[in-house]
This record gives sequence, structure tokens and C-alpha cells, in this order.
Amino acid sequence: MDWNSRRITAILENALLEDRATRDATSYACVDANQRASATIIAKQDSILAGIGCVARILDVYAALDGAVTAHYEVTTHPEIFDGIRLHKGQSVAVIRHNARVILSCERVILNFLQRMSGIATLTRKFVDAVHGTGARILDTRKTAPGLRVIDKYAVRCGGGQNHRLDLSDGVLIKNNHIALAGGIAPALERAHRNRRGSQPIEVEVRSLQELEEALSGGAEAILLDNMLPEDVRRAIERCSQPDAQRNGRRLPIECSGGIHLENVRAYAETGVDFISVGLLTHSPQAIDMSLRVSPA
Repeated sequence: MDWNSRRITAILENALLEDRATRDATSYACVDANQRASATIIAKQDSILAGIGCVARILDVYAALDGAVTAHYEVTTHPEIFDGIRLHKGQSVAVIRHNARVILSCERVILNFLQRMSGIATLTRKFVDAVHGTGARILDTRKTAPGLRVIDKYAVRCGGGQNHRLDLSDGVLIKNNHIALAGGIAPALERAHRNRRGSQPIEVEVRSLQELEEALSGGAEAILLDNMLPEDVRRAIERCSQPDAQRNGRRLPIECSGGIHLENVRAYAETGVDFISVGLLTHSPQAIDMSLRVSPA
């Protein structure tokens, strides 16, 4: 993750502006302008860390917004603390030494990013562990927090998952609404083959074995099995493995999604499916509990 990129900088800047961090009335009223402090970020539960790079970058962005912050700061971490590492309850994540007002003004923004990203990474790792040994790979979706997609999808990678499309330009995925508007799977595929840009693969969402046959006949290059039971997913994979359904001697990539959670993801993985996309990784993560303890330097 390039925390210095313009896209990430804009996200962090918007978060600080939303909190009016440079107009922190309480810190201005209660803390001396020259007070130095030391702050320790502590994990209050077992988790997977994601977003450690945001800490220093948020302080930099704050300084750029404030225009008057010149105080030197340090953000130190243990060499074994990095994104993707397993944290244990009570473990120190990082120590910040900086102007006390700045630390307090940035505290909530820092924790918001760390807690959300680590929550996504932790949930992702649970899914990745649940399918271990099957060959299935866990994917995210575009069901991300508005404005935070690049952050959310990075956190998925920290948890061991893989990213699906970053945005609508990343590939052709024909879903049920596209099919309805095109008049069916066959005409939707015909138009997609004619109009796609470059060599983007064409994936088709199907909800039954009959729709699967239509997708195969129409030249689908990848299949998304939507809201199918594991036994139907297995039958779909068997069908796609037959010689007349293969492309260049290989089975089409097959993804499944819909109604998949930790209790049943293993059953889907054991069907032999290639990818399992899970929307709740980013639309319903539980933030990891972290705290920031401040003391005079």
C-alpha cells in the first residue's frame, strides 16, 4: 500500500477535515501548545493487523492541513509488527511521540482506520483459514464503504484474501440485471464479445444449471454461480469439466457467491470451486477494539 499516493492522501485528508481535527476545541482549551506526549496504540483483542502505515501518514496530512505544526515526531513499532501479523490482546502496536495537541486531535482518525481495516483483515483471515487446503480462494466484492474501497480491499489482502474487481472498469461481469435488459444470457454475451475493451475476460452470473448451459453455449469465459447450494455447485463444476465445456483444454474459472458465511464456506470450498466471493468481508466487518494511551513525554 502506497500511503503517499494522491488517492490515499485524499481519503486521510477527508477524514481529518470531517473531524475538524485542526480545530480541536477541547485540546486547545486544556493542553499547553508546547506540551510533548507519548502515545501507545494497544490491541485490546486478538486480531490481524492492517493499516499500520496510516499512523505516520495521518500525522503528515494533519501537518499539511494545519500549516503551523513544525514539531518533530516519531512513530516506532517493533520489527515484528507489520500488516498481516497476528496481534494478541494487550499487545503494543505502535508508539507515537509528538506534540500532545496533535496526538489528541488525530487520535480518533488513526483509530478509526486501524480498527476498521484490522476488522476486515481479521474476518478475512477466518474465511481463509476455514477453506485452507481446498484450493479455493477467498475474494472480496465491491460492497465497500463509500470512498474507502482502496482501503477496504487492501485490508482484505492483509487477511490473506484476494481482490475481485476494484471498480466497474476492471472487467466484464454480466449479472441478472444486465441479462434482463439485454433480453437473455445469449444476447448479453453476444453484445459483450462484440463491445468489450481489450482482452477483458467475460464472466457470467448464473442461478441454475439451465442458465449455466446458456452461458457455456454463448461463449462465457468465466462463471459466477449465484446463490446455489453446495450440491448444485458441485454439479456445475462437473459439467464445466466435461470436454465440450472447456476452453483450450481447460475448465473455465468458476466463482460462487451468495449466502456464504463462516459456517458453510468449507462446504462450498470442498466442491472444487476456484473462487468464493464474500461481500460481508467489507460490508459487515466488526471493528477491532484498540486504544491509544497518552502520557506526558
